[in-house]
Amino acid sequence: MSHSNIRFHARSGGALKGRLRVPGDKSISHRSIMLGSLAEGTTHVSGFLEGEDSLATLNAFRKMGVNIEGPENGRVVICGVGMHGLKAPQTPLDLGNSGTSMRLLSGLLAGQGLDLTLTGDASLSGRPMRRVTEPLRLMGARVETTD
Repeated sequence: MSHSNIRFHARSGGALKGRLRVPGDKSISHRSIMLGSLAEGTTHVSGFLEGEDSLATLNAFRKMGVNIEGPENGRVVICGVGMHGLKAPQTPLDLGNSGTSMRLLSGLLAGQGLDLTLTGDASLSGRPMRRVTEPLRLMGARVETTD
């Protein structure tokens, strides 16, 4: 059979109509908690991804004094404390296995003037952090690591 004799003809099936709810995004969920926490006033988030990594970031900000309601069905309400309103927690911030939380919080917290410890599970604690901490040190941050 020769492929040159095969013809295809497609007809339009009409316009698509309806609604689609896109699942939450981990990267955006982390950043929404961080930015909402540093903002002044109330931030309403919908579509928050309720995964372990995003919840690690949410719980870290709660431990630093940010009032956060939820998550409930992907909705979170954050009462921001402003750029310098975070408080040093009494215990280390345990980020579980969230490398995203560790990297983003390292940079964000380096400029806050807080004395605190970021930690995680064995897997996260074993990851190299120099590519994050060295640039922070070059910018004047005091950062200690175990690697």
